[in-house]
Amino acid sequence: MARFTDKVVLVTGAASGIGQKTAQRFSEEGASLVIVDIKDLTETEQSLKGPVLAHKADVSDSDAVDAMIEAAVARFGRLDVLVNNAGVYTGGDPAKISNDDWRKVIATDLDGVFYGCRAAIPHLEKVKGCIVNTASVSGTGGDWNTLPYNAAKGGVVNFTRALAMDLGKRQIRVNAVCPSLTRTPMTEDAFEDEEALQQFYDRIPLGRHCEPEEVAAVIAFLASDDASFITGAMIAVDGGVSASNGQPPQ
Repeated sequence: MARFTDKVVLVTGAASGIGQKTAQRFSEEGASLVIVDIKDLTETEQSLKGPVLAHKADVSDSDAVDAMIEAAVARFGRLDVLVNNAGVYTGGDPAKISNDDWRKVIATDLDGVFYGCRAAIPHLEKVKGCIVNTASVSGTGGDWNTLPYNAAKGGVVNFTRALAMDLGKRQIRVNAVCPSLTRTPMTEDAFEDEEALQQFYDRIPLGRHCEPEEVAAVIAFLASDDASFITGAMIAVDGGVSASNGQPPQ
């Protein structure tokens, strides 16, 4: 497939995990890529097939995000797809979460999505482009000891719905993916505890974790013309977790 030939796609959080696999997927389908991260992007950049701009930015900084979008348009002359994927995680006892930890998660996972969309809208409107946000099943229901992340991802979920309504008349589609446990550098701790990992598998109907390329495939679908009448959707990439009413396996 070459669904993104002559299209320019910007992916944040592209140094590893879902962001890296998403950039690779779009590259394989013919896109020109703008890859963004606060971390080193060399590995991702070298893995891409076509034109690429690697840009270092902290998405929690609105000025840095504005510059990120400007750099993308300056390099390629247009922007067709924005993938807001950058994220961080902090959890623990709610009574012990520091102001700094709370702000870091909200600023990166939620504020960064807003900053990216706001800056990209004028450019996406010119080409009837689209936005795909990486939310989470943690944005559609609560978890234990995960308060900042739940709050941020819950914000992304309803932000996506609201923005889709606002931008529909401008022909800009806005959707989100909601993965469950996905093997990325951010979740490595979960894979070091076999007992805890098995508890995840017992809760997931498909009985396994998600691989980042599986999320990337859904992001690419939502950004493609194959999803031309889909907007405001939260697509669960969760192995069936959200299909459950929460009762234990029988």
